[in-house]
Amino acid sequence: MRVAKWSLPAVLWLVLLSPSYATAPPAGTEDAAGAVPIRDLETLVVHGVQPGPGLWKVSKDGHVLWILGTASPLPGRIQWQSAEVEAIVARSQQVLLPPSLSFDADVGFFGMLALAPAAWKAMRNEDGAKLEDVLPPALYTRWQVQKRRYLGRDGGVERKRPMIAANELYAAAIKSAGLGQKPVVWPVVQKAAKAAGIKPTSTTLKFEIDDPKAAIREFRTGGFDDVACFEHKLASVEHDMPRLVERANAWAVGDIAALRDLPLEDADGACLRALAESGFARNRGYGDLRERGRGHWMAIAEEALRRNRETFALLPVDGLLAADGYLARLQARGYEVEAP
Repeated sequence: MRVAKWSLPAVLWLVLLSPSYATAPPAGTEDAAGAVPIRDLETLVVHGVQPGPGLWKVSKDGHVLWILGTASPLPGRIQWQSAEVEAIVARSQQVLLPPSLSFDADVGFFGMLALAPAAWKAMRNEDGAKLEDVLPPALYTRWQVQKRRYLGRDGGVERKRPMIAANELYAAAIKSAGLGQKPVVWPVVQKAAKAAGIKPTSTTLKFEIDDPKAAIREFRTGGFDDVACFEHKLASVEHDMPRLVERANAWAVGDIAALRDLPLEDADGACLRALAESGFARNRGYGDLRERGRGHWMAIAEEALRRNRETFALLPVDGLLAADGYLARLQARGYEVEAP
């Protein structure tokens, strides 16, 4: 029987290497009940045919790495002018996927069936508890304000783990703002790579879990405190929607200066930090997840630069432009970096 690779559910799997962590609400913005006042969006979301950003060129000794900075979410109704990217992928020898993390376990089909009930339970609060029972009162009050706005009377979400509930709220807020979570860039790159006969190279940093059932059990019973993750995701819904629209518009029209001026402290960074600091991670030697992920990508990228005449890569724009981000690290290692 062929052994399948099984990835643990979303509660054990964060695919984003954020360059920074989300911030708590600014002091003095809460009302007497602890809720943050609702601000309506002021920026309209662009639509139609848009150029997207240009590509960064990283080179050394005649070898070139072309990097497209990606952003998420993007405007829900744009058509990306992707001819430049398609042409570069067509003449490249390798395509590097964005950095990510995964926690995997090698189990067979029946092993997956056996783990499924435990994984499902891990997405809900223990002993049938509701969010009101597991969140601090002031935080729950803030949640209720945003839930009423974006999720309405959805009662089922109240029994889900805080981080799962916060993700549902965030998705609803994004949709309400006119932003989409449907991929814009990847389908184009995937099609171009296939046409060029290139199998994209994963840059995922993988951690093997020998005892998946025990890991899920530990996760369920306190191995990961996701209240901090919940609070930062909620704060993003409260405060970041106008900025998300501005960033999405900047990406769509190719405004690199605006992308530099609009760094977003991604709430997923707080979730990554909470995971890295959890007993679940510490007990398995998974410390420094973000730094290890960046180092893993750098090693793959430098090997591609050494071997190929041209390579194409996708990187989150914030990680690309950060002071200690990928471009800065490549430049520090002697590569020439040219902005679009």
